[in-house]
Amino acid sequence: MRIVVDTSSIIAVIAGEAEKARLIELTKDATIVAPPSIDWEVGNAFSAMLKRSRITLEQAIAAIEVYQEISMEIVEIDLKEVVKLAGKYNIYAYDAYILRCAIEHNLPLISRDQNMIDIAEQEGIQVLKV
Repeated sequence: MRIVVDTSSIIAVIAGEAEKARLIELTKDATIVAPPSIDWEVGNAFSAMLKRSRITLEQAIAAIEVYQEISMEIVEIDLKEVVKLAGKYNIYAYDAYILRCAIEHNLPLISRDQNMIDIAEQEGIQVLKV
């Protein structure tokens, strides 16, 4: 099975948040699929944590090392369609990248972001509940 997983879900697993066990269960034996932007989104998430003094530099580096061990299939998406989706729902491109990935590749989505889940459901994307 192939599943699109958003940044919030990846961070939850790496950071050991409450949903970690459920996220691992949902993705066990699955191929995680993501657009090329995922690396920058993960980097941005950890840099934001650094900026807010939620983690140390050493913790951020360790987290990135864990992230880089996650096996993912990186797939291309149509940038024009991303912008259309972002405009339709007034969302950031980063969210639209994930949604378009699920749409274009006809894959289910795992997200912890309720707004993304709501849009996914409106777009007919199957959402796997965390």
